[in-house]
Formats: sequence, C-alpha cells, structure tokens
Amino acid sequence: MTFTTRPEIRGTFGMVATTHWIASAAGMGVLERGGNAFDAAVAAGLVLQVVEPHLNGPAGDMPAIFARAGEAPQVLCAQGPAPAGATIEHYRAQGLTLIPGSGLLATVIPGAFDGWMLMLRDHGTITLREAMVPAIGYARDGHPVLPRVANTIQGLADYFAREWPTSAEVWTPGGKAPAPNALFRNPDLARTYERLVEIGEAAGGDRAAQIDAARAAWREGFVADAVAAFLEEAEVHDVSGSKHRAVLTKEDMAGWEATYEETLSLEYHGWRVHKTGPWGQGPVLLQALAILAHTDIAVMDPLSADFAHTVLEAMKLAYADREAYYGDPAHSEIPMGYLLSDAYAAERAALIGPEASHEQRPGRVPGFEHLADAYVARAARDFGVRDAAPQEPTMAHLTERRGDTVHLDVIDAVGNMVSATPSGGWLQSNPVIPGLGFPLNSRAQMFWLEEGLPTSLAPGRRPRTTLTPSLAEHADGRRLVFGTPGGDQQDQWQLVWFLRFVHGSMGMQECMDAPLFHSMHFQGSFFPREAKPGEMMIEPNVGEAVIEDLRGRGHIVHVAEPWTVGRLTAALRETDGTMRAAATPRLMQAYAVGR
Repeated sequence: MTFTTRPEIRGTFGMVATTHWIASAAGMGVLERGGNAFDAAVAAGLVLQVVEPHLNGPAGDMPAIFARAGEAPQVLCAQGPAPAGATIEHYRAQGLTLIPGSGLLATVIPGAFDGWMLMLRDHGTITLREAMVPAIGYARDGHPVLPRVANTIQGLADYFAREWPTSAEVWTPGGKAPAPNALFRNPDLARTYERLVEIGEAAGGDRAAQIDAARAAWREGFVADAVAAFLEEAEVHDVSGSKHRAVLTKEDMAGWEATYEETLSLEYHGWRVHKTGPWGQGPVLLQALAILAHTDIAVMDPLSADFAHTVLEAMKLAYADREAYYGDPAHSEIPMGYLLSDAYAAERAALIGPEASHEQRPGRVPGFEHLADAYVARAARDFGVRDAAPQEPTMAHLTERRGDTVHLDVIDAVGNMVSATPSGGWLQSNPVIPGLGFPLNSRAQMFWLEEGLPTSLAPGRRPRTTLTPSLAEHADGRRLVFGTPGGDQQDQWQLVWFLRFVHGSMGMQECMDAPLFHSMHFQGSFFPREAKPGEMMIEPNVGEAVIEDLRGRGHIVHVAEPWTVGRLTAALRETDGTMRAAATPRLMQAYAVGR
C-alpha cells in the first residue's frame, strides 16, 4: 500500500517542475507573462545556477530533450568536449592513472550557457533580458541559501581559504560561510549576467541578434578573456593531492557551440521512450526496458522483492554495456543498433536468474569483444585512490557530503515541452574565475587514460556524461517529460519510476513517493571510478521483509536513511490538453507548480 506526500498538480495552462521551488516559480512566472515552455525552461535553468551552485553552473553541461507541439522530439547537446590539449600523453606525463575529479585537468569546454541561449534563440519568444532578469535578481539581491549549500561551503571553507582563494571571496564573503537560509548574494555572477544582457542589447533590437551577441561574448569576448587570463597563471590543487595547470584555452571556447541531434528511442508497452545518444548514459534506460520486456516485470507487484531483484539484474546488464561500449559516436563506432535489438535483449534477459549476480557481464558484441574484455579488467583494477571521496556530488548525501545535480520539466498550454538535466561547474569542482562569479566544470573525469576505448581521453571528444533527461510518447497521444539528478543513478531511478507508472496503476506522485533503490555494482563514472559488485541501496520504507528477501538472493543491501534516494520530477500532457506534474519530496527542495 502506498500514499502520496503531496497532490499531483493538474491544470490546462502550464506545468513547471524543478529541483528547487524558486526555479519552479520563476519558470511559471515566465509562462504567466506569455512565454512558452522554452522561455520558462531557460529562465528556470539560469535561476538554478544561482540557487543551487553546488549542483550546476554557467560553465557546466546541459543536455535537453524537447518537442515542439505536434513535432518530433529532439536533443539539444550542450555537453562540451575535451580541449585540444587534452591528450592521454599530457595527462600521463603528470603521473596520473585517473583524471582527477576536481581542478583544471578535469575541465572540458563549458557548455551550459551556450545551450540555454541556443534554446532561447531558436524556440523561445521572450528577449534575452526577460530570460535573464530572474537569475540576475537572485544573484544581485540575494536568495535564502539552502542548508545543503551552506553546509557544503562550510565544509570547504578552510580548503578555499588555503588553496582556492578566488572561491573563498565568493562563497565565504568576509571570511565566513553563509548560515543556512541566510540571504546569500553573488554580485560577480550578477554583473556577468548583466554584461551579457548589455552586450546583447547593444547589437540592436532583433532578439536573435541579441542572443547571438551574448553567446559571442561568452565564447570569444569578456567571459572567454577572463577565463583565459586566469588559466594563463593558475596552478590549482585538486583531489589528486597535487597542483596542475589547465589545458583549456580561449581558442577551445571560441571553436565550440551547442548543437541539435536526433534522439535514440525504443518502443515499450505502448510508449516510445526518447533519450540522448551514447555520448550520454541515456541508452541504458532503453536497454534495460528492452531486457525487461522479456521478463514478467509487467505483472509483478511494483513494491515487491521480485520486482526489485529483476530490475536490479537488468540494470547491471545494461550498465555493463554502458561501460564497455558507450562513448561519443562522432569519434568511435558505437554498436547501438545491436545493443538495442530485440534479439540481443532476449539474450541478455536470459542471464537474469534467481540469485544476484556479482559478476561484471557486458555482452559480447561481434567485432567489439575486446571492449567487453577491457571493461571487465578495468572494473577489477585498483587505481590506488579508492579512499577518495566521490567527485560527483549527487550521492554525497548518502555518504559524507551533501550535493546533487539539478533537473527541470516544463510543458506549456499548446504542448511544447522540455526535459533538461543541467550539471557541472559545481562550487566544489574548481576555483571561481575572478570577476565572473562561477567556476569551471570537472566533466573530463569521465574519460579514461587508456587508448582504444570509446571513452578514451581525446581532443574534441565528448565525455560520456551521466546527464540523461527523458521524453516519452504514448500511442494514444499522451506525452511525458521526466528525469532526475543522480549521476550513475539517474537512469536507475527513472527506470523504477517509469515501470511503476506504466505497469503499476500508480499515479505520477505515488510512483515518486514509493521507495526507490539502485545498484552500485558497475564501475562508477566519477573519480575514484569504483565498482562495488553485488551492492545496492534501498529506502527502508520498502519494508523489512523485502530487504531480507533481497539479502537472501545474494544482494549486498545498504539501507538508506528514510526519504533520501532520488529527486525525480515529471510532467504529462493528456490527449485532451489537460496536464499533470509531480516532484519528489526528498531533500525538501523540488516542487511542481502549474494551473
């Protein structure tokens, strides 16, 4: 028996669901003033950079899946690639076996800001100023700082003062970390946003020209100049315990722009689910669905041990393939058609037995067997850094430090919709660029310093990111956007939620409030890249009987603190134009608003 912590939001005008209530309200405000879903998503996304700076920033990454009313879904890729100087030889010469999870060597070309601007220019209707005013106001005038942000800054205050003084100036003004819920300002970031608006407006009255001028100021103007000036002299301490210089240059920033591409999709029980290509982890959700289509998952109790065991085993198989075969398809051949084929899915499903597997079992794709062998060997390696803290903040609230990524889902009255998962550029990832008010990202930690892999470090290659928004279309015309922060857990939590929604006769909010679980079996995407064979985590409200049943099947079960696993949001448009939205109560931040 389940219950809901809050009602599903229902209406006909518009829905905005994000991981912070201020961003949700800002996005809804844009809809109220006549903007469309793309306008609202941009405004909400920029506000999230201000109110959740430990989770995302302007120099981070941003994949989105979107659809204009009546049109096919598309992917917006604002995942920056590795700089021209990012070679395996250069990093190996620093004595590294893994790319550090923080600092300048972990930085790829910043992508998030250009991605938001591309969405605004091509699909929005409001001006550059109208889109940026909410974020400027919260940065300039202040916002009640989340306790998790305050605690993150407090935990890093001494480190900032000692190693990253430019970060100390922004995050600990006057030498003090902000108190939880105190008014916090970032005047440097406000001024950066304001200058971008001013430069845009100086380009004339055409909104597209204004947006392109702001993009140029970011890539080649004062933002790129400030980044280049800092990196020319900076030698930054990182999680490796040493100091390193950057490989990112102004030329790298000038030579890259966000792009559009087609989605990857799969049919599942009347729904066509759309994800990014294999430069993101999104296809693991499709692979898991394809595998589960060959099981009895559709008739299982969605709160049972049978359901959890079957889903966990399917996820282990899909994620093993992620680690073996995924990467930037512009730089490597990725056998995605084979991996998503029904015959292959049936073969994989046959591996799911009554006991939990503790083996890494990537599939044997003809012609690519060496990649499967390389993954199995890599997952067993000791890189000598296993005691280091994970450098993706999402799961830290389940270990020793708190943090997360962010997510938003928006639908407007005519049926335009956006699902986006911005991340990177965390306050703990790199020092703040002087005068700009934000740090660079650390996404390069997802590359390997080994040749011959789809995820080998190489100039111009996109890191195989974990960021993975979702859009699903039903054969009857319903459309759904959903997603969650969570690093390697993103597609696991989304899979559990989606299966319950499709098969469990459960409402959107009810599926969200039900106990969540995930596997830690496969190799992690973030430094220190640890694999934990057979290990899983589950929320205690699933019940002791289910937990003991899973242990009896051989799962190594970690029971999380109550209400701590997963930060899902979702929004749905029915065939009659009515809408619904839901947001997780976990961590007490996410909210869905609408009418």
